[in-house]
Amino acid sequence: MVAGASGLIGSALVRSLTADGHEVVRLVRRAPRGRDEVRWDPERGSVDAAGLVGCDAVVNLAGAGIGDRRWTPEYKRLIRDSRVLGTATLAEAVAALPRPPRVFVNGSAIGFYGDTGDRVVDESAPPGDGFLPRLCVEWEDAAAPAREAGVRTVFPRTGLVVARGGGAWGRLFPLFRAGLGGRLGDGRQYWSYIALHDEVAAIRHLIDDEALSGPVNLTAPQPLTNREITEAMARVLHRPALLPVPAPVLRAALGELAGDVLGSQRVVPRRLSESGFRFAFAGIDEAIRAA
Repeated sequence: MVAGASGLIGSALVRSLTADGHEVVRLVRRAPRGRDEVRWDPERGSVDAAGLVGCDAVVNLAGAGIGDRRWTPEYKRLIRDSRVLGTATLAEAVAALPRPPRVFVNGSAIGFYGDTGDRVVDESAPPGDGFLPRLCVEWEDAAAPAREAGVRTVFPRTGLVVARGGGAWGRLFPLFRAGLGGRLGDGRQYWSYIALHDEVAAIRHLIDDEALSGPVNLTAPQPLTNREITEAMARVLHRPALLPVPAPVLRAALGELAGDVLGSQRVVPRRLSESGFRFAFAGIDEAIRAA
């Protein structure tokens, strides 16, 4: 079962699983249109628990887009509630099943670590300060009912997903194709990225690997600075990257969100690599070409 199946990662995961012959049931907020859909209302804490019966794995990727809008107090509340309330709803439903699924994969993000500067961090690092770290702590804590019921619970802390059609890169590609791309701020901040193909493969790895539980960073092995990524975008797309966006302009345009765009996160996937996962597109050039 997949919640958030219409999002960038969720839709790619559903396609991958379905292509390999797995039966995928999607959680939807409207009336179901077929046997492969189950209704839920995360804000009200309700889900058709009968639809969860017999599920081998539950994957929760639901949540309002972090960068979709300016962070007003109302939108920050939506970002938080769509993740925390949805996770609590699913975790409680999973825990109450007579035969729970063998694994609950609940989305999280490297925003957990906050701004790490040049410091390399793995899953052992504590949470940082600010809205996103607090959100990620609440988000993961909301899965406690499933974990306490004995269900193996995994938190994929996802980095910036390199994809053509969504997320941060969905906005970068049109700018660079138009020759309007450039570094953000001074470009020295680290971006921990992952190709969409590897993100999906990693989530499937988390589903299958019985030894993995708790937080697992989903990022490519070598984080790069924004300047290095900008140069790679220009190189792969054969476009100039001459128009840097000064930090004050970003702050004026994005408000509080600019702090995370300009912040540095040098995150490495220690647990994922140690578990034997192999990246198909580990380098930034390969990830951009794949997108």
